[in-house]
Amino acid sequence: MQIETLKVFCDLVESRSFSRAAIRNYITQSAVSQQIKNLESRFETQLLRRDGRSVTPTTAGRKFYENARAILDKYEHLQQEMKSVGQGVAGSIRVATIYSVGIYEMSVVVKSFLKIYPKVKLHVDYSKGAQVYEDCLHGVIDLGIVPYPEARKGLRIIPLPADKLVLICAPEHPFAQRSYIDISELEGHSFIAFEKGLASQRAMERIFQENDIHVNVVMEFDNIETIKRSVEIGAGVSIVPFMSVQKEVQNESLFQVHFTDKNFYRPLGIIVRRKQSLSRAARKFIELMQKPQPNA
Repeated sequence: MQIETLKVFCDLVESRSFSRAAIRNYITQSAVSQQIKNLESRFETQLLRRDGRSVTPTTAGRKFYENARAILDKYEHLQQEMKSVGQGVAGSIRVATIYSVGIYEMSVVVKSFLKIYPKVKLHVDYSKGAQVYEDCLHGVIDLGIVPYPEARKGLRIIPLPADKLVLICAPEHPFAQRSYIDISELEGHSFIAFEKGLASQRAMERIFQENDIHVNVVMEFDNIETIKRSVEIGAGVSIVPFMSVQKEVQNESLFQVHFTDKNFYRPLGIIVRRKQSLSRAARKFIELMQKPQPNA
């Protein structure tokens, strides 16, 4: 059995599509089918269920996938380590995160990392939070970076420095004249929120509930950029990570107000597969992400 066959099988399980697995491996769909047929013949058991265009692993197939993925991870780690022998840190890293984290928390780190380790190929993809978890769990990426990291089966969390939360408002808003505010003063005010179901909104709801505050949610969005634009036109106030609004604060299109007595933070974390063997390049990237940034 060749390592390429294990990769084809894992790609098929992760993509749930013969055509996508074929594209990932630069072979035909019939070649994918033949390799799967050979595997099932070798182990004398069905590894996949074919339901129309979708493909899902059987119990035996899931066990084979988990072990094949572990072998592929170790093989890739070996490749990266061998490439780095005698030439410092080299290889490639696949990272996925949500847009706001990638733009604000990661941008400085990415620039520094590529400058320090020019031989590393760093791929950064932007996805929805739920997709980052799925891609990490299925081995599509090496590292996932998410806010409010959640413990999930098969994954482990590496904590990162948290980002302080601040209130933002339009220049014409009465709060713009303040440097500090007690969170209780938000009672009854128009508020621009994240969409329900997002980790950021669940965290905000907990903060309001713990402080017995009721705001008037006038708009809901799934990203920080749209929230900032809505606050700029005076539709309401919002609470966002400090690092995400520094450009607007400098331009005075938004004003930020810090909280008195209590500070609130958005925790960040790196998620990796629990049994994953990290390459040297990935470990160096994690080390750099864990260092506090200059303007944090």
